[in-house]
Amino acid sequence: MDSGGEKVPRKKRPSVAPRRTPAAALTAEEMLRRALGAATPRSRALWARRGLSLRGPLDRTTQAMLLRQLYLAYFETRRFERAAEVAEQALSLGVLSDVAHQDAARAKQALGDIDGAVGHLRLAARTGPASRRAFHWWTLGSVYHLARRYDDAIGALTRAARWGTRDKPLYQGHLAVVQCEAGMTVEGLGALIDRLAEVPAGQGYGRFVLGQMAYFDRRWDEARNYLEAFVQRSTSGRVAVAIALGGEIEAARRTLDSLPKR
Repeated sequence: MDSGGEKVPRKKRPSVAPRRTPAAALTAEEMLRRALGAATPRSRALWARRGLSLRGPLDRTTQAMLLRQLYLAYFETRRFERAAEVAEQALSLGVLSDVAHQDAARAKQALGDIDGAVGHLRLAARTGPASRRAFHWWTLGSVYHLARRYDDAIGALTRAARWGTRDKPLYQGHLAVVQCEAGMTVEGLGALIDRLAEVPAGQGYGRFVLGQMAYFDRRWDEARNYLEAFVQRSTSGRVAVAIALGGEIEAARRTLDSLPKR
């Protein structure tokens, strides 16, 4: 108060913005965390590069995960040659090699290098753990399928179905689709459709397989519903997913165009 008893307003102290940790003070693990949570490919690449450029020894697992984030940034921006280079660099670390082979294969496939993609996927199936072997054979079968190399696709998908456990109905269904496209007669197509529709594998990519099977079984409405759901889901999520499934999206749209009009 002043001498007259009136209150004297106090001066407000200027607000202090919270201090941000300088990028140079962040650990590789923190930079990896930020790359994983990045909202854009540019930001993901920025944090991945910063983590990889740190001085001193870098844990191989952390290094491999940073390289994968850099790979994804290149893949999402359709810089497929750079993406393939980064995936092959990750292979030299010997950490989750089958995953790195899968990444390299996606980039090679996007470049139109089918033989290069096939080579990586065969190595993934050979070197990966038994729990992921069926997945690698299925991915190889998918690449052959889109390339219309039906005999090769049937061979790979037969192996996937043999090794598969939880996702076996997906692999069996995809094998049936390829056999139908190759002009072969598939017995029990309806039973395969019903079996895949009842398991979790029938979601996501399974919608593509279900739609194609329903088409060959002349279940037109089901084919349309499955394929429309597949296209919608595949094109409305992460960019990397839409790019990786570009061939399947195109195939689904061709089938939709060929369906009888309602």
